[in-house]
Amino acid sequence: MAVCDVLNTRAEKVGEVNLNDALFAVEVKTGILHEVVCMQRANQRQGTASTKTRGEVRGGGAKPWRQKGTGRARAGSRTSPLWRGGGTIFGPKPRDYSYSLPKKVKRLALKMALSARSQEGNLVIIDSFDLPEIKTKEFIRVMDTFAYDNCLIITGEKEEKLYLSAKNAVGFKVMPVAGLNVYDILKYSKLMLAQSSLAKLEERLLV
Repeated sequence: MAVCDVLNTRAEKVGEVNLNDALFAVEVKTGILHEVVCMQRANQRQGTASTKTRGEVRGGGAKPWRQKGTGRARAGSRTSPLWRGGGTIFGPKPRDYSYSLPKKVKRLALKMALSARSQEGNLVIIDSFDLPEIKTKEFIRVMDTFAYDNCLIITGEKEEKLYLSAKNAVGFKVMPVAGLNVYDILKYSKLMLAQSSLAKLEERLLV
């Protein structure tokens, strides 16, 4: 097991912790990460785009002009897709873009994402991140101490004060272990784990 320093909010070393190789030393395969990220983004799509076909456009009951003798091309309806204001051919309709991958694949991708941050040296373990009050300025001060301008913070449980303090801070996101996902790990360049979240991660991923 790799040994990682445990820091406090002043970026000072206060201890050490052993990182489980089954979570932080997995061989990273970009193909699996790509599959899971594509699935997550597809599942977030609303799929509400909709256009009207020629049968749904208002009007079109009367023939615009007689069939012969006018010198113009034949026309049977004002809702023709060839006409301005007519229907749309093969336009989008509301649909569900979501799909799923096997649980084992999603679990493996999470381990790979954690391992990638660890192997890059972009993983930091913090003893606790308790804020006395909801204050974005205080949250930014802590991040400046670590010289981070882009970071995902993972806590063991939902920390309401920390979550609200970071909500308006650009480049940062706070979530509990229960919400951890591959897309967010890869989206942020740094990963900060509260020490209390390590046991939760093992419970979630090592089953």
